[in-house]
Amino acid sequence: MICDYEGSDYKQRFWQNADRAYEDAVERVAIGRLLPPKGRRVIEFGAGFGRLADLYTGYDEIVLLDYSRSLLEQAQEKWGHDPRFKFIAADIYHLPFAEAAFDGATMIRVIHHIADVPAALAQICRAIAPGGTFVLEYANKRNLKSMARFALGKQTWSPYQPDPVEFIKLNFDFHPRWMEGQIAKAGFDLREKLSASYLRAGMFKRALSLKTMVSIDAALQKTAPLALLSPSVFTKLEVKGNSPHPNPLPEGEGMFRSPHSGQPLRREDDVLVCDVDGTRWQAKGNFYDFKEPI
Repeated sequence: MICDYEGSDYKQRFWQNADRAYEDAVERVAIGRLLPPKGRRVIEFGAGFGRLADLYTGYDEIVLLDYSRSLLEQAQEKWGHDPRFKFIAADIYHLPFAEAAFDGATMIRVIHHIADVPAALAQICRAIAPGGTFVLEYANKRNLKSMARFALGKQTWSPYQPDPVEFIKLNFDFHPRWMEGQIAKAGFDLREKLSASYLRAGMFKRALSLKTMVSIDAALQKTAPLALLSPSVFTKLEVKGNSPHPNPLPEGEGMFRSPHSGQPLRREDDVLVCDVDGTRWQAKGNFYDFKEPI
């Protein structure tokens, strides 16, 4: 099962009309610390409407991927004029990419909607070149708020148990020990971690200026080696292997593969065709739709 934001007002409801300038700002601080500022080709998994797209403009090619076509269309409205961008509608469990297609990747505010984390991480690891960087953010079940609620009897699930908790449908919190185990099994080395969003409670937003909150959070992010007690954890992962550039990344549309068979695709007008499995995928300009064959 996949969490689908198709046709939703996510951009307006969750970001534009909500008091989340703090969350946006501190996430940008964390990504800026972990993701190399320049590279050959970067992808954001679960990019939505392209909120963070400006952070990737040091890369030669930028791919925004999401399951929701409507959110990607919003991203395309803002960034479609830039020839470096591609917009990909696809299923995280069946990615349409060749092996080692990217040297940089991020996934922010997404994995807490994924029921099969090992399968998703395996797909992502395969798509990143050895030595490439993947910045992964996840929701931490062992945070200060959940520990306090559990101690007061206001929460039935334990923040100390390692297994993920699905507190509402397709919304998961993860224990750091469990998540780090999945990261290693998928083929990543954990290089760095940051604790973020300690101050997201309304009382802090009412009492402190945005600038002050971001400065405090930027300092607290560096406490991650001591304890991961924040609601959001950022990790810098590296695909095991050599430098990301011993061999060139696949060029242009050569990075695409059929999500069904993993075989190469060739273009016919506005369609990418797989001669092996017979599938055909819509490709109009810089917008590619791999959710369902046509």
